[in-house]
Amino acid sequence: MTSSKFRIRRVAVLGAGVMGAQIAAHCANAQVRVVLYDLPAAGPDPDATVRRALAGLRKLEPAPLASTDLASQIEIAHYDRDLARLAECDLVIEAIAERMDWKQALYARVAPHLRDDAIFATNTSGLSINALAAACPEGMRHRFCGVHFFNPPRYMALVELIPALGTDAALLDRLEDFLTTTLGKNVVRALDTPNFVANRVGVFSMLAAMHHTTRLGLGFDEVDALTGPLIGRPKSATYRTADVVGLDTLAHVVNTMTGQLAADPWHRHYVLPAWLTALVERGALGQKTRAGIYRKDGRQIKVLDVDLQDYRDADRGVADEVQALLAERDPAMKLAALRASTHPQAQFLWSIFRDIFHYVAVHLGDIAHNARDIDCAMRWGFGWSAGPFETWQGAGWQQVAEWLREDIAEGHTMSAAPLPAWVTERHGVHEAGGSWSASAAAIEARPPTPRQLFPQRLPGESARATHTVWEGEEVRLWTLDDADGERVPVLSFKSRMSAVGPRVLEGLLEGIARAERDFDGLVIWQPDGPFSVGANLKQIRPVLEAGDFVALERVVADFQKASLAIKYAQVPVIAAVRGLALGGGCEFVMHSPRVVAALESYIGLVEAGVGLIPAGGGCKEFAIRSARAAEASATRDPMNFLQSVFQTVAMAQVSRSARHAQQLGLLKPDDLVVMHADEVLHVARRNAIAMAESAWRPPLPAVDIPVAGRSGIATLDMMLVNMREGGQISAHDYRVAHAAAVALCGGEIDAGTRVSEQWLLDVERALFVDLLKTRDTQARIAHMMDTGKPLRN
Repeated sequence: MTSSKFRIRRVAVLGAGVMGAQIAAHCANAQVRVVLYDLPAAGPDPDATVRRALAGLRKLEPAPLASTDLASQIEIAHYDRDLARLAECDLVIEAIAERMDWKQALYARVAPHLRDDAIFATNTSGLSINALAAACPEGMRHRFCGVHFFNPPRYMALVELIPALGTDAALLDRLEDFLTTTLGKNVVRALDTPNFVANRVGVFSMLAAMHHTTRLGLGFDEVDALTGPLIGRPKSATYRTADVVGLDTLAHVVNTMTGQLAADPWHRHYVLPAWLTALVERGALGQKTRAGIYRKDGRQIKVLDVDLQDYRDADRGVADEVQALLAERDPAMKLAALRASTHPQAQFLWSIFRDIFHYVAVHLGDIAHNARDIDCAMRWGFGWSAGPFETWQGAGWQQVAEWLREDIAEGHTMSAAPLPAWVTERHGVHEAGGSWSASAAAIEARPPTPRQLFPQRLPGESARATHTVWEGEEVRLWTLDDADGERVPVLSFKSRMSAVGPRVLEGLLEGIARAERDFDGLVIWQPDGPFSVGANLKQIRPVLEAGDFVALERVVADFQKASLAIKYAQVPVIAAVRGLALGGGCEFVMHSPRVVAALESYIGLVEAGVGLIPAGGGCKEFAIRSARAAEASATRDPMNFLQSVFQTVAMAQVSRSARHAQQLGLLKPDDLVVMHADEVLHVARRNAIAMAESAWRPPLPAVDIPVAGRSGIATLDMMLVNMREGGQISAHDYRVAHAAAVALCGGEIDAGTRVSEQWLLDVERALFVDLLKTRDTQARIAHMMDTGKPLRN
């Protein structure tokens, strides 16, 4: 039995394949000490297998590492030399190939080296957890379970946690806490059934799509156009997803269903199409072999055409008639229209919705504790915007059920299995008190998540009550009815994408003033959407087109005033960040005395992309930070720090994670990185209270700041001249980057001159307005607003 104070300090991952290496990488992202094992390699370097895996982590896209230097934090081990090191590990995750015999042999080998309180888990995607537990010594079976990560582990939110019959319940709770808070995952407790929850439903949905593709004579690219964002699914849709997952991996999962689900009413459909089997046999496995259902020829994307038995251009899309049906906002009317249409694409969509509804209704009691687990598994594991039950309920439970009964009776469905009786008796599966459990024949409440103040909601669940303290046109100051809320309110922007315009700036100043007067702190956090994408160009554009540069300079001065208000507020103002914090949003972050950022935060000063420089205090903050770092260094040369900062600003570089943002200097070393995005607000409020309790005071105004001046500008200009002459940047790129260099170096003054914070703000504001007056910058702003893409002019 594990101690109530049991903590997972070190993790071992057994198997340095694609999944094992990426699980280890994500542990490193969370700053958990991790050891990665594999078989010793033949040749002079027995660690070569693991070394290759770590080198591969630095090259993979999307990047499994939040910062490439984290690869060096993963310790290398192999089974012949390092089994004794397993005794140092609190959690051991086996992630080798999906072979029962291989796993069982490895368990026998490692078991003698595990601590008596260590958790032993398998990352199997569908093998029986109880069968694997039987391969463990009897004394450690209570510490064994399944922990199924989804690929890629850094980005896919879902982890399925599967107990064996004898697994200690308290151990599962502690492991779930670790997976949630330390690794940032959303956990679904799964039953020990073939392929568990998400793969069981998700792979059936792919097989259903394949079945109806053939039945209706559609192309694979045509189906992908239908089954992507148009219906709330990822861009990779159906067939591209199969290529990304790997056709061999898909085949393995399907074969598990074929072999273990003989009595299933859909069993005859648990088989791969002949064309897919042929691809696997010839080694065309998808993305990892650069050919599968899709293939890239130069810049042209080709797709397999079964009738041609060859690849053709991937150019088939959604028919206008079907686009119009999908544009219907009412879910009930949309499904009714798809069902009534005779167009093959509409019939395809109705068929895949109908068959997945039918499947999850019949199997709910067999594969999941309740309907919530299925819907959440599909959201978090397959990237669906809504799970099958919530889609059904949203379209009208009883009407859809009647359509299902009619199609079953007429033989249109993939199985003749009748709908369970509970479907007729209910009007949905989600309600305020929880979600329907077919096995328990009762509503099961959602498990509490005290650190997640606003977890994702399902239909029928009510939103947590909030209390408005003050509300402006584009800003709301509000609290929660709890002890923390009495001390720390939240300031949220109501503008689209939390863009910052004059009304947001006014509201921000008012919110800070009210927090100083009535509370102990303030958190800036957006309940829906990103932290902020920066300046609201839509509001600025008319003033720019009118040529009112006096008004524009006033807006920039107000932006600087808001940034300083954050920095020098008499209560701690915490920026709670998840998603994008760009441009002016990034400048607010840089001025916050403490930032709490989700790992998946993408932060950057992107003004150069529209021909401008940061002028809300971003250049000023970098100049101050570089001066302070220089004064603490042996050389006392700010250029040691300004050169990398200059590249960040001039190249409009956006961080690949919150940890990368710390490397770029956009976040401070003592800013907090939180792994689960839904826990950011909780941590931010607690930090504001802790700072207030510690008698925190804002910094004194920055004065007497030594700057790099003309010599610093000249050094940075040398980089630009070479890039311009080499054709890497345009003349206007050079002008913008030169302006950034001047702002970062404190203006055209002697090196070492000591200036005030206001001086630096005045320099960056003047340079910003000068750039606004140029036709090239105006063209870049207009192009970005009209197309959403940067213009290189």
